[in-house]
Amino acid sequence: MDRFFNQDKCDRCYKDLKDGRTMSMFNLQCICIECAEKERGLSEFTKAQESELEEVRKGNLNFKGIGFPEEK
Repeated sequence: MDRFFNQDKCDRCYKDLKDGRTMSMFNLQCICIECAEKERGLSEFTKAQESELEEVRKGNLNFKGIGFPEEK
């Protein structure tokens, strides 16, 4: 089974994922809902969203993202 469903801590802040989880729009991190909300406030969020959608439309369902802003 995929690591996403088995892990119990957020990849970004290490909080428990019992209240929910999602994939980051920027990379392959499994993040908590609080981190996802913070992510939406980043200036590059729209670019990350558009890049993801473009890749999915091309058939790439394994897009690794544009990278979290701190990773650049």
